[in-house]
Formats: sequence, C-alpha cells, structure tokens
Amino acid sequence: MSAFETTRTQAGFSLMNPIASLVASIASWNDARVTRGALAKLSDRELDDIGLSRGDIEFVASRA
Repeated sequence: MSAFETTRTQAGFSLMNPIASLVASIASWNDARVTRGALAKLSDRELDDIGLSRGDIEFVASRA
C-alpha cells in the first residue's frame, strides 16, 4: 500500500505568492495616498512644527 504526503507543497509554486504580492502592493499604494492626503491638508506652520516642508510630502509618503 502506498501513501501520499499531503503536507508538502511543490517548491516554487504557490498561487498565493503573486496574489499576496499584489495585495501588499495595493495596500502600500493606499497607505502612501492616505499619508500624502493627510500631510497636504496641514498648513505650512503645522508642517514646520513637525519638521517638514511641502516639498517633503512626496518623499515621506513614498516611505510610508
């Protein structure tokens, strides 16, 4: 009688990796969008209080 091992996956093949990568990319893009929007709503004085200028917004949002 033979037995099949059902707990191992084929190396390098997983349908979830591309899907998980896509979801992570979309989540990252959305986080940057939300951060960019929140910082853009601040006044120049408020940005200065946290050590940023208008020119820093894109850089900060891309790292979010």
